[in-house]
Amino acid sequence: MSYTTTVILAGTSLLGACAGLVGCFAVLRRRALVGDALAHAALPGVCIAFMVLGYRSLLAMLFGAFVTGVASVVCISTLRQMTRIKEDAAIGIVLSVFFGAGVVLLRVIMNNTSSGSKAGLETYIYGKTTSIALSDVYLIAGAAVGCLAVIVLLYKEFKVVVFDSEFAGVQGWPAYLLDLLLMVMIAFAVVIGLPAVGVVMMAALLIIPAASARFWTEKLSVMLTMSALIGAAMGAAGTTLSSRFDVLPAGPAIVLCGSVVFMISLLVAPRRGLLARLWSERQFRLRMARQRTLNVIYNVWEQSHPEVLSFAMDDVLRRKSWTFAELHSALVALSHEGCVTFQPEGRFAMSDHGLQCAANAARGFRMWELFLTENAEASSGIADFDYRSLEERLPREMIAELEEKLKEAGRFPTMMSRDGFSHEHN
Repeated sequence: MSYTTTVILAGTSLLGACAGLVGCFAVLRRRALVGDALAHAALPGVCIAFMVLGYRSLLAMLFGAFVTGVASVVCISTLRQMTRIKEDAAIGIVLSVFFGAGVVLLRVIMNNTSSGSKAGLETYIYGKTTSIALSDVYLIAGAAVGCLAVIVLLYKEFKVVVFDSEFAGVQGWPAYLLDLLLMVMIAFAVVIGLPAVGVVMMAALLIIPAASARFWTEKLSVMLTMSALIGAAMGAAGTTLSSRFDVLPAGPAIVLCGSVVFMISLLVAPRRGLLARLWSERQFRLRMARQRTLNVIYNVWEQSHPEVLSFAMDDVLRRKSWTFAELHSALVALSHEGCVTFQPEGRFAMSDHGLQCAANAARGFRMWELFLTENAEASSGIADFDYRSLEERLPREMIAELEEKLKEAGRFPTMMSRDGFSHEHN
């Protein structure tokens, strides 16, 4: 690997880590589009700095980009607070106006400036990693270390502001200033990334690592670490691909590598991933089908003689709006758990374990129904829970009260028994 490639690789990796780190707060604060607005609003600052100086100066143009980026945030905040315009609309307006102004100024520079120093200004739109020098790597590294130091020093404060800014204000913390500091860090990360990936791709470098990391963890510290690592990996992988294939620009390559990581996270993350959620929903439906079957079996038994422990599938089918295949599938699952034994002529018998499970299921469903009847306002919040979730969420005193009411109404389930007697189930 050549010296130039090594420098570029170090620069894009550090830039990805820095963007991933501060991008977490933008995503968690639901201000991911603010990063996009900042990136697009930076272009007129670059052009104005060039027009004032008459030549290219990286620090001056980055300073100009930072100023117009902060100005865009102020405009968004003003529109949101002083008018009826919603935040998403304000972001769209400011993004379009600032970026349009930047494109116009860029065209003016290209048409009216004869100096050769104007060459390369258009790369601030799409980025050009080959322009990264060792001094730029030091600048990016310093920015990354500075952002990391601020986050470490104010981690507790940032955590409260991100998740509950109103609570932070009540506690006397300067929530507005902390939020402003977060926006300044985002603007800083955007500005230093302009020469490498440009205004169009910088927003993706802020959002994709944080959004990908969010699928894997519930802890902010872990999310910050993962996001920084994903951002660094995006920069390294995209730069490597761009160096191997001349026709592949580095900025889009970096974003596409991040998109692959995002898709993997979206699909296979253990708790929030799509496959995990589909599997969890399937397991929930199967569990509920088994519990409903047990509940119906208990109701059938309750209205027959206590000694009847063998059931016809047709009797159970009439009690519920399901198909024979659905009932058979639930009974097969219960047989695997040792609750049911199939018999000839479409009948099945309950084992001792199945008898206990049926009483438990009936008890849970009746408590659930009684609770919803007496607490209709809470029904929308627990409509998707099974009876075990209800017991987990209610205090013991309320559980005991529900059981007592079932007993008074004569609806408290009793344990089915093979000896011909029924026993109260506790």
